[in-house]
Amino acid sequence: MTDEEIIISFALTRLDNANSDLDLEDVAALVVRRLTPDQMLDLATRNLAARNELRGALFESAVEHVLRAVLTARGPVD
Repeated sequence: MTDEEIIISFALTRLDNANSDLDLEDVAALVVRRLTPDQMLDLATRNLAARNELRGALFESAVEHVLRAVLTARGPVD
């Protein structure tokens, strides 16, 4: 899953839950829950590599990668 696909999936999930009061991490968790196990493992692996870590919780690491991709795409905050 590319970062562009992550952004699109995140945006669509956020639109699907527009009436909910979800924060960014909750939306990212919903995105990760919709992934296949291989996709989740890929995101977690990329997140751990970016953090230069050898171990981490699979689900939480995948969610963190989704958040990192979304926040990177948003750019710096003024």
